[in-house]
Amino acid sequence: MDDPDFTDPQYYLNRELSELAFQRRVLAEGLDERNPPLERVRYLAYFTKNTDEFFMKRVGGLKQQIDAGVTETTPDGRTPEQQWREVLDAARPLFRRQTECWETDLRPALAEAGVDVYDYDDLTPVQRGGLREYFEESILPTLTPLAFDPAHPFPFISNLSLSLAVLSEGEDGEDVTFTRIKVPQNQPRFVSITDETHGYVLLEDLVEANLDLLLPNVDIVDVSKFKVTRNAEVRRDEEVAEDLIDMIETVIEQRRFATVVRLEVDADMPERSVAVLKEHLDVTEREVFYRDGPIDFHDFFELADVDRPDLKSPSWTPQPHPRLGTAGGVDRIDDADDIFAEIRNDDVLVHHPYHTFEGTVQRFLEAAANDPDVLAVKAAIYRTASDSKVIQSLIDAADNGKQVAVMVELKARFDEQNNLEWVRRLEEEGIHVAYGTVGLKTHTKTALVVRREDDGVQLYSHVGTGNYHSETAKGYVDLGVLTADRDIGQDLAKVFNFFTGPTLDDQFRKLLIAPVTMRDRFTRYVRREAEHARAGHRARIVAKVNGLEDPQIVAELYRASMAGVEIDLIVRDICRLRPGLDGVSENVTVHSVVGRFLEHSRIFYFENGGDPEWYVGSADWMTRNLDNRVEAVMPVETRHVRRQLRFVLEATLSDNRRRWLMDEDGGYEQVTPGEGEPVRDVQEILMDATERAVEEGAHAGMSVDEDLIGGDLLIEPTSESPDAAERPSVVVDGRSAADADSTETDAGATADSPSEDGSEESVFEAHPDRWYRPDSERYEWAVRTVDGGRRYFETREGAAERLRAEYE
Repeated sequence: MDDPDFTDPQYYLNRELSELAFQRRVLAEGLDERNPPLERVRYLAYFTKNTDEFFMKRVGGLKQQIDAGVTETTPDGRTPEQQWREVLDAARPLFRRQTECWETDLRPALAEAGVDVYDYDDLTPVQRGGLREYFEESILPTLTPLAFDPAHPFPFISNLSLSLAVLSEGEDGEDVTFTRIKVPQNQPRFVSITDETHGYVLLEDLVEANLDLLLPNVDIVDVSKFKVTRNAEVRRDEEVAEDLIDMIETVIEQRRFATVVRLEVDADMPERSVAVLKEHLDVTEREVFYRDGPIDFHDFFELADVDRPDLKSPSWTPQPHPRLGTAGGVDRIDDADDIFAEIRNDDVLVHHPYHTFEGTVQRFLEAAANDPDVLAVKAAIYRTASDSKVIQSLIDAADNGKQVAVMVELKARFDEQNNLEWVRRLEEEGIHVAYGTVGLKTHTKTALVVRREDDGVQLYSHVGTGNYHSETAKGYVDLGVLTADRDIGQDLAKVFNFFTGPTLDDQFRKLLIAPVTMRDRFTRYVRREAEHARAGHRARIVAKVNGLEDPQIVAELYRASMAGVEIDLIVRDICRLRPGLDGVSENVTVHSVVGRFLEHSRIFYFENGGDPEWYVGSADWMTRNLDNRVEAVMPVETRHVRRQLRFVLEATLSDNRRRWLMDEDGGYEQVTPGEGEPVRDVQEILMDATERAVEEGAHAGMSVDEDLIGGDLLIEPTSESPDAAERPSVVVDGRSAADADSTETDAGATADSPSEDGSEESVFEAHPDRWYRPDSERYEWAVRTVDGGRRYFETREGAAERLRAEYE
């Protein structure tokens, strides 16, 4: 079949509608009666939190493009205005379903279980009296009525604030006045009723019921609730900004006054109030969302946190890693020497929230800060907690005389203010701080420790998929590798030098680095699988990412599918690729998992004709990650780490509780157990595997039960597969498949290893870990020298001579 025209919009789903499809799956967990009621409340709150950000970022960006007259179409063929209209239409029924779930299902179910959220009118006189006293003492002094009349301008309405719109008449029956009252955000949204253990009334209802104390001597005509969402896509041109910190501070300030992109109002709000808001907030009728019941569910996290464990999923406590903490009742690590010795002995895979962040990554950085043999500590911070112990460890390291360099990304959306404060603190401590790079965001999740040891200076690295954030590590599924691999350490040193220096190197030994090498390498790997399939070798791709949006990667996956490659894509949210298209993507399956933890890890598997390769890192398959961010993805070569990654992927693909399958139109259907089939929840499986590893004192972080999940992903070459040296060479872009990968370190692992000359063959075979094939247009060979450096050679003979000089 001829290669289709993959610029045709028919091959791509819309990014924004795909994001809303993910929010629909989040909402579905709130609707699912298999979940405990307070867990369902939590999903309703997440749905609001997510859609608020979606409107601020994505709808705000679309509205900006419309206002700027942009008519360029996306890969799926839609203009900004077409997307804007379709997104608003698609979102409206989701909000209606959220309200319906709360009012007709969850609220009655909670009341039956003894957790009541009352309408104010349903309270007893005694209860109302107690609440009125509380209101007068604690709430009333915080309220500020802002009238809109000839003597008062229309008030500023802050982003995401919940407000009351009050229409009132004076004593003399004068014209109706519009007054805005902001519901205080620093007070509990669920106000406890004193004579009930779990009885509550919403704060906005309490304020409304006692307005006579705030607005005496007026005739209140109507009270309605509303909420405003503003555009977060405000920015200044980095190229002309004199100071990055000044630019970020300006952006934060501008967001407060940005364009309104959504107005949510009570379903029965009078037209007069709606008209006032529409006119002065400059919104159209299409941007008004009429809502029954509560308008804002974000604060329903408060209700989900009430002390009723019988109405929630069983609690989970992140476990120590068996090699970095307590295992089998014994503490394996006493001091920094033990931590570094453990990592140097073998790579360590840490998996959050299954493993504790504090006992793994945080402990690694604390050990580095306090170890007298550590010379330098470097870290890239994208997001971190407001009371970050990671930052404190870096400060401690500087106080202890280590060289410390920190990359803090000031452009991490919605974390700018927090990151600005940390930058100032770090600089006050005399630490070298890089703020970011013009034109790029730094999204790597990496740290590097330089340590003096008996046999020389050793490099210890952490390459992860998640932020150095102790709180999100309790709810986000992320993983990272702690390694003493010198090649990875040297690559990270180059990356950190870029943060503080002038340029980013484009030659790396093992890491895939965006924006310089990652796109090209991933493209080669996908094409290599296609060539293996055409040659009759094993060919499969499994990629676990948060988003698949890049049109070029989508087209490469289509071509691989057409060649016969079996492709499983585990994509949490945005996915442009359409699976199941006849003759194009019949071999592609798109999965999505929505569970109690937010799936955030990235894992890549390429079967490579039976000689598999595994990668983990910070990048999704989205254009922004591949071209506009600094990202790092590392190869995984340690057998037991590969085995754990295989277990994670196989458990995910076997899940029949939290997994959804996508159809070719972008819709999803949830997978359910067949008759007599046990329920398999991937997150429950991994929690159990982590606990067993601790109990058993296992070497790996998880006790892998391969019989539980089955599957056929490879962690090492199979015995029935031809050895790589015997397998016919696969050519990709004019290079052999072996040459296409610069991470090879085994002389027997490439099809064109140096074997023509006997003497040279012997020196390469004698020192298989001392040479590799670099990803270079000029140099064919690289030799690791005794002092830890690298020497590059254009010829095999030059590399062999250097090997002899160094080691024989």
